This record gives sequence, C-alpha cells and structure tokens, in this order.
Amino acid sequence: MSARSFCPPRGVSSRRSLIPVSSDLPSRIKQFAREAGFDLCGIAPVRDFREIEVFPEWIAAGRHGEMKYMEARDNAGDLKRVSLARVAPWARSVIVCAVNYNTAQPYSTQSRNRSHGWISRYAWSHEDYHDAVLQRLRAVEGRILEYVEGESETSGAEARVSGGPSGAAEAVPSPQCAPHRKAVPFPKENPSVGLTNQQPLSAIHSFRSYVDTGPLIERVYAKYAGIGWLAKNTCVINQELGSWLFLGVILTSLELEAGLPAPDRCGSCTRCIDACPTQAFIAPGELDARRCISYLTIEKRGEIPEELREGIGRHVFGCDICQDVCPWNRKAPVTAAPEFQPREGLINPALDWLAEMQPEEFNKVFRGSPIRRAKRSGLRRNAVIAMGNSGDVKFLPTLRKLAEDSDPIVAEHARWALARLN
Repeated sequence: MSARSFCPPRGVSSRRSLIPVSSDLPSRIKQFAREAGFDLCGIAPVRDFREIEVFPEWIAAGRHGEMKYMEARDNAGDLKRVSLARVAPWARSVIVCAVNYNTAQPYSTQSRNRSHGWISRYAWSHEDYHDAVLQRLRAVEGRILEYVEGESETSGAEARVSGGPSGAAEAVPSPQCAPHRKAVPFPKENPSVGLTNQQPLSAIHSFRSYVDTGPLIERVYAKYAGIGWLAKNTCVINQELGSWLFLGVILTSLELEAGLPAPDRCGSCTRCIDACPTQAFIAPGELDARRCISYLTIEKRGEIPEELREGIGRHVFGCDICQDVCPWNRKAPVTAAPEFQPREGLINPALDWLAEMQPEEFNKVFRGSPIRRAKRSGLRRNAVIAMGNSGDVKFLPTLRKLAEDSDPIVAEHARWALARLN
C-alpha cells in the first residue's frame, strides 16, 4: 500500500523551488501515464480549492459516519484533508491519473434475479484496485525520475537546496517518512550542510503516490487537473469515459504547469439524485454517507438502522445505482486491463451462498479483494438483508437457521428478514 506518513521529505526546502524543469515535462508525464496503463492524466496546482472548504462542516455534521480516518488531524488540530499545502508544504503539484474499470457486464439496474445479490462493479476485479493503481503510479514515478535526471545531466544544471538561515539541511525524518525516490547521502565531511550543487535534479525533487490514503480529497484535484467534473452524485465524470474511474495521485515537489478544470456538464439532470433508494443526497453534490448504500454495506459495522434496510434492496457490497442511471455512462467504453475483469461468481452472487459462507471459504474467495473490507460478518449481514428484500420465500428455511446464528448481528438481521418475508 502507499505511504500514510505525511512527514516533509528529506532534502526538500519548504520554500518554493527555484529549480528549473523542462517545459515539455507535463506532456512527458502524460505519456508516461499512458504507457503505465492509465487512461487519463492531468496536473493540478496545490491550492485550497473552494470545494474543500465545506469538508470541515461535513465532518462536524457527522455525515462521514464511522469513517474515522476522515477525521485525521495535524499537530495543530486541523483536518489534514482540508489543506494539502499545510500537511505537505514541500508539494508544488499533484499529478492525477485515472484508469477505466468498466467491464462488458450488465448494470445493477438491469438485474432481475431475486435470489441473487449485487456487488459493486469496482469490487469484481481479480486484483484489489489499490494495488493495481499504485503499481502504475510507481511506474510513472520511475519514468519521471529517469527523465528529470537525464535532463539534468544533459544540461549540466546545478541545483541547491537551502536549509535555512545557517545553510543547514532540514532534519532527516525517520525511514518511514522517506518519500519514494532515490536515496541521497549527505557529504561525509560535514553531515550538517545542505546538499551540494553536484546533486542531480532527481535527488532533490520528491514524490509520494497515494490511492485513497493521501492527505487530500482526490476528486477535487481530479477536477482541477482536467480529468473530469464533479457530478451531482459526487463522482468524477469524464466526457469520453464516464465515471467508472479509479483515481491515483502523485504529490511532487516539481512545479509543473497545471491543466484547466473540466467544465460541469451535468446540466439540469438529477437522475442520480432521484434514483437513490435511501435519499442519501442532501443536495446536488452533497452526500450524507450515513444513508448511502455503499457506506452501509462496506463501512458500517454492527446493526444497520431498520428504516434504511428496505432501501438497500439486494445490494451486498457497495452500490452503483447513481452511476448506472447516469446518461454519461450509457456508452462508457470497457477496459481491456485483465486485472479489472470480474472474478467468477461475483456478478449477481447467490444470496444463500454468501449468507452461509464459512471463514475458510471467505478467505479463499476474497483473497486480495476489496470485499474483505466489509469483513465476513458484514457481508453475511448484508446478504440476509437482501434475502428479506428479495420477496423470495425459498429463503425462509435458511433465514430461520440464521436467526439462531452465533453472530448476533447476523441473527438480528435474519429475524428482521424473516418478519419482512412473512
């Protein structure tokens, strides 16, 4: 997984870098991203964008539910995701990459088999998308380093890092804080002095790659990198590819020319808002995660509020409804990436199979899958809710047995499902 530490990289000045970079580097980076398997790539500046200003209010209102990681704060007590410039003062640009994960399979809105459930499209894949996207990001990192180092050698550019009034280098953080780049040894004769002007550009500039784990709101930076606009369902939509996109970001100390934000093309359409079975959208672009089916079936632990169970329908992990009904996804292209092709049995899985799944089978079937995030207890809980919503009386014997299950959460939801079917 990508690094979670937000320590300033060694050898990077907190002031704006004056080290020149090639003017064609942004186009080169986009080329490197395509060659690494990304469909889209753009560059955004490090800014406190207006879309991020509502985040503290959203957290204060508790609309993030039990996702405590979103509450992460810095030493001053401020939310880390509110200001990238504050938690990563060395970062000058954010490289945003996106890859299409859509496959040639029906949408959830086309599923009619009452005895089967629905797993969100992104979770069908053979490989956890965090790993697949991060591997691509690291490949882009490596290509940028090679290119920048080659440029510095060709031009004979000299680079120096200021370490403050005394000329001393910044304190070296612990190894777990080290950014993903080549190590740079300090001069042996005096380890307190700054890097010498013989160091190549790649030694001075730093990079960090993240997939869902960084101190920023990726979709906002995706907008300002030109990847797509922020839709009313809070997803990023690209005019050509739709919204079936995995995002990954690379923070860099390189000051790169940024792209233009993508224009909003949702218009007056509200299909995503109208289609949500649990009314999770407070307003266009505003989501109350506590009512979202994806949150309820993945992040929520323990009991799901009774008033929301019927709206979950037959979803057992995640939800795609607000994307399935989006006009921009009608002709969304499919990916050729083998790691995003669906695993056998995960499209419309049998509900009784999931509800009665034993620990050994759960570990085997979902090894390397994001579905493990729900845990076996959560997946079984979701399956019995789906049974209750199915209207299929064939599940009554199974639910009677599950009503006495050793897992009290599964048992309670099974009793609710029995009452609903009866």
